[in-house]
Amino acid sequence: MTKAPRPASADENAAAAVRAKARALGFDDVGVTAARLAPEIAARLQGFLAAGRHGTMTWMEERAAARGAPQRLWPDARSAVVVAMNYGPDVDPMAKLDQKSIGNISVYAQNKDYHDILKKRLKRLGRWTAATYDCAIKVFVDTAPVMEKPLANAAGLGWQGKHTNLVSRRYGSWLFLGVMLTEIDLTGDGGAADAPVGDHCGACRRCLDVCPTNAFPAPYQLDARRCISYLTIEHKGPIERQFRKAIGNRIYGCDDCLAVCPWNKFAARAREQAFHPREALTAPLLSALAQLGDAQFRETFAGSPIKRIKRDRFVRNVLIAIGNSGERDLVRTAEALLDDPDPVVRGAAVWACAQLSGAAQLEALAAERRHREEDKDVLEEWRAALAGDE
Repeated sequence: MTKAPRPASADENAAAAVRAKARALGFDDVGVTAARLAPEIAARLQGFLAAGRHGTMTWMEERAAARGAPQRLWPDARSAVVVAMNYGPDVDPMAKLDQKSIGNISVYAQNKDYHDILKKRLKRLGRWTAATYDCAIKVFVDTAPVMEKPLANAAGLGWQGKHTNLVSRRYGSWLFLGVMLTEIDLTGDGGAADAPVGDHCGACRRCLDVCPTNAFPAPYQLDARRCISYLTIEHKGPIERQFRKAIGNRIYGCDDCLAVCPWNKFAARAREQAFHPREALTAPLLSALAQLGDAQFRETFAGSPIKRIKRDRFVRNVLIAIGNSGERDLVRTAEALLDDPDPVVRGAAVWACAQLSGAAQLEALAAERRHREEDKDVLEEWRAALAGDE
C-alpha cells in the first residue's frame, strides 16, 4: 500500500490555533518559526567547540552538525513551535550567598524537574497538532541536539543576552524552553510566523561583571569551563583549585548573571506550582547535606533535576561550600568524608579540611591517611593542602 503524502502546509489559521492550544495547556509564551537557523548560528557553535569552551560536554561535539541545522536532525521538519514556561522566583536568588552555613541551589532546581513538566505538556500539544493536522511531530526538552535559544529568538520569545541566555520583555531571564518540530508549514505565505526579537541589552554589562569566575570572554560568549553551573553540574572530576573560592556556597548551579538582568523588573513569580521552591531546598544546611548517603540523596531529591548528578558529585559541591564557609564547627563534617569510598569526595574533603583546620590538625589527619591513599588526585590534594597551595 502506498503511503499517503503528508500535507506540505496547513491552513492560514493553523499557527494561531497551535498558539492558542499551547497557552490553554499552560505554557506562558509560544512562538512559531521555520525549522531552520541562520548560518551564523552554526558558525558560532563551531567556534565555541573549536575553542574547547564546552569542556567535557562531548555530546555537544558529537552532534554539532544537527545542532546547527534542525533539518539535519529531522529532514522533514518545516516548522518549529517554541514554548516557554516562566520560573521566576519571588525572592532575590543572590540574597543568601553570604549565609555561609547553608547551600545555595539554583532557582530552577529547587522543586520539580522542569524536563518532566514541559515534556508532558509538549507531548499533549504534539498529540493535538498531529491529530488536528494529520502530520508528524517531534518534541524536545533538552533531549536532542536542538538549539532552543536561537529558535526562541526567531520565534519572537526574546533575544539572547550578553550572558548567552534568552531574555524576555515579559519574563526577564527566567524561562524554560521546549521545541516542537512538525513536517507541515505553519509559517505560510501570509506572515503566520512570529517576528524575531532584536537585541535590547544596549550598553548594559551587569551579567558579565557579576560573574564570580569571569566565564564570559566577551559579550555574547561563554566559556563553560569557567562557569559555576558547568563546574557544579556537568563537570565530573575534581573542580579546579582556581575556581573553588569563587564558588562560595553555590552547591548546584548559579543564578548571578540571570538575577542581575534589568529586564527582570518585568518578571513575575512562576504561576506553575511545581516551580515554586520546596522549603527544604531554599536554605539547606551544609552539615546535613554532607551526610547524605546514596539512598538518602535519591530520596531527598526525588523528582528534582539535582538527582541527575548523583550523590558523589553533589557531596563534592557541598564540601567546596563547607571549605568556603569559614565555620570551624563544620571541620568535623568534612573530616568524616576523608574516608569516603569515592575519590572525588575524598579529595574535596581534603580541601575543605585544609580551609578550616590548623596546620597541626591537618598534618595529623594526613598522617593517618596518606600512606594508604592510592588515588593520584587525592594524593595531589593532600600535597597541595600541606604545602598551603590555594
